[in-house]
Amino acid sequence: MFVQVIDGRTAQPDALREGLERWLRDLAPGATGWLGGTAGVTADGRAISLARFATEEDARRNSDRPEQGAWWSDLMAHLEGQPRVVESTDVTVRMAGDPDDAGFVQIIRGRSSDPARMKELMGSTPEDFASFRPDILGDLTLVSGDELIAVLYFTSEAEARRNEKKQPPQEMQAAMDEAMKLAVGEPEWFDLPQPTLLSPSST
Repeated sequence: MFVQVIDGRTAQPDALREGLERWLRDLAPGATGWLGGTAGVTADGRAISLARFATEEDARRNSDRPEQGAWWSDLMAHLEGQPRVVESTDVTVRMAGDPDDAGFVQIIRGRSSDPARMKELMGSTPEDFASFRPDILGDLTLVSGDELIAVLYFTSEAEARRNEKKQPPQEMQAAMDEAMKLAVGEPEWFDLPQPTLLSPSST
C-alpha cells in the first residue's frame, strides 16, 4: 500500500469538503488502484487528508492525469500557503470494523529515535483489546524516515473520550511507556470531529 498525507491550513472547510466530494464523483472512477481516503479540518483550521493507493505507481499515474492537476489547482485556492506532503509505502493497517462508519478520527504525527520499534509497539495490543476499546474501528500507521503518522477511526467522539479514560491493560501500558521513551519532541494531534471518509464503494 502507498499512502499520501497532506497537511495545510484553511479558513474554508466547507469548500474543501465540497472539493473532495467532487473528486469522489468526477475523478475517483478513473483513479486506478485508489483504495480510499480520509480528510477533515480541526477546530483551529488545520486541514489534513490522506489517500490510500494499492501501489506508488498507481498514485503517480493519478497525479499525472490532467483532470487531477486541474482539480488540485482548484483545491489549492482554499488552502493557505503550500501544504506539507508525506508519502510512504511502509504502512500497517488493522481493522476491527468498517472505518467508513467512523464518526470521529484522530491523526497523530510524531518523530522517533527508532521508528521501526515505535511502529511495532503501536501495533502490539492485548488479545482482548476489542473489548477494552470497542470504540476503535481500526487504525493505520505509516513510517517515513523518522516520522510516524497514526490514524485512528472511532465510532464517535463521545465514545472515544469516554474510553480514553480507562486504565490500559498492563501489557499495553508497558508498550506505551516504552514508546514514549522513543519519541523525539512532542507529537501533533489532529482531531477531526466531522471526518470526510471516501472509498471506491461510495462512487
